[in-house]
Amino acid sequence: MKRKIIALALSAGLIGTTLPAPARADDELPQGKIKHVLLISVDGLHALDLSNYVTTHGDSTLAALSKTGFTYTNASTSTPSDSFPGLAALVTGGSPTTTGFWYDVTFNRATSPQAKSNPDIGTTGGNCPGTIGGIVEFDEGVDTDLKRLDGGGKINPAFLPRDPDNNCAPIFPHQYLRVNTIFEVVKAHGGTTAWTDKHPSYEWTNGPSGKGVDDFFGPEINSIPVALPFPGCTPVPFADNAPDDGWTNSFQDIQCYDETHVQAVLNQIDGFTHDRSKRVGVPTVFGTNFQAVSVGEKLAVDPVTGAKGGYTDVLGTPGVGLASELDFIDQSLGKFVKELKKEGIYDSTLIIVSAKHGQSPIDVTKRRGIGGGQPAATIGAAEAFDISDDGSLIWLTDPELVGGVVANISTPANQEALGIQEIFAGQSLRNKFNDPGSDPRTPDIILKTNTGVIFTGGSKLSEHGGFNEDDTHVALLVSIPGLSPRHIKTPVTNQQVPATIARVLGINPENLDAVRKEQIQVLPFLFTDGDRDDNK
Repeated sequence: MKRKIIALALSAGLIGTTLPAPARADDELPQGKIKHVLLISVDGLHALDLSNYVTTHGDSTLAALSKTGFTYTNASTSTPSDSFPGLAALVTGGSPTTTGFWYDVTFNRATSPQAKSNPDIGTTGGNCPGTIGGIVEFDEGVDTDLKRLDGGGKINPAFLPRDPDNNCAPIFPHQYLRVNTIFEVVKAHGGTTAWTDKHPSYEWTNGPSGKGVDDFFGPEINSIPVALPFPGCTPVPFADNAPDDGWTNSFQDIQCYDETHVQAVLNQIDGFTHDRSKRVGVPTVFGTNFQAVSVGEKLAVDPVTGAKGGYTDVLGTPGVGLASELDFIDQSLGKFVKELKKEGIYDSTLIIVSAKHGQSPIDVTKRRGIGGGQPAATIGAAEAFDISDDGSLIWLTDPELVGGVVANISTPANQEALGIQEIFAGQSLRNKFNDPGSDPRTPDIILKTNTGVIFTGGSKLSEHGGFNEDDTHVALLVSIPGLSPRHIKTPVTNQQVPATIARVLGINPENLDAVRKEQIQVLPFLFTDGDRDDNK
């Protein structure tokens, strides 16, 4: 008995002495080599997509990057899994509880409506400060002219929500963000920054200062396609093209649109601004977003080629359309790698391939489209606003109505009609998120739907913005020459990415507000000399 006690004591002591040491930027990553970080978000890219592609395309760029990188196979994005909260996780380290970002279009009980109606989107203006509580639209609806690729050149203040406590001043996207960004932190430490995304409204990456991104580029994805000055990039014309359809009508058109992002990054790798108008040097932290995979997952059939999108089985085998989009992404990454090598900075550039969000369902046999204005049609007059793609965020006209609304939508008939898996409201919502009673941005009710449910009356195969596995289980690859390939199954989140970026650049991650407030850690194994067992 005594031997066992001694053995246990020794074991306890041993465990105590082998805890990971404080993170240091020279334990796993090449010491002192990293001068640049290239962050890539491939919207819709699941961890399964990355693994399948690398396995079946051994000579691909993604396979090559994985041979000198850590692949985090159990990575999660934000909940909800939409572009705004997803990117906020990647560049601030925060969840909606700290960033205040729930979706690109939401409701806020403390703001006033926009000053002017926007006929292209169908939004309406309202009084300020007479009306308190209104829709906050930060997608293409804030463009001066969303028909144009440049969004009309700027955001139209008349389409922005207003602050009734500040002389009804318009609230720009960057002012709406509650925490700083990795771009602001890098600039504060003498670095330079750049970011390219799908709407002008993504200027919010500047952070609350409004100055975090030195070179921002946000071509409007919902604009009407036009010929672009890139070799072989002429969009397929559609006679019925209209605002809000834009470049997402065909597999070819979305690749053409994404080429604008590719060229911007190539110009930045060469040391120029995104439009190559000025030589500024290679940014310290820069990157872009791709939409091709997301469209490849959503679009059922290409109207020009007849190619089918989505997946062919439950194992994530892509259909012809999606396969072409994945190939396009890989080829684009290959262009980045080639240019980095040409400029002599490949060995000093950390490449991170990630995804703002996944897409659900992978198994298209589970797809169930729910149209008819749901869930608003079920809730009725008590609803102030909802945003519903494959989950629902619901704001009510009065928080006191929550109990009655939940009782209504939780009847067996309504749960079946809405495809509800779980309802978060009252205490169950407060356990996960801020209290709607004290945070005017937090929804009153959140619906987690059954896998496969998407709120659409159309033909799209999948959507994002929900809380299910296919929404949230995303790709994450961190690569630089000198790293040994590892597949890490330890659960991680995209919130750890900006903390990691800060650390590799020699900056304390706690300079990021959200990292400090939510106690976010750097990605595991990159900076510690602890246990090498990575669950391969």
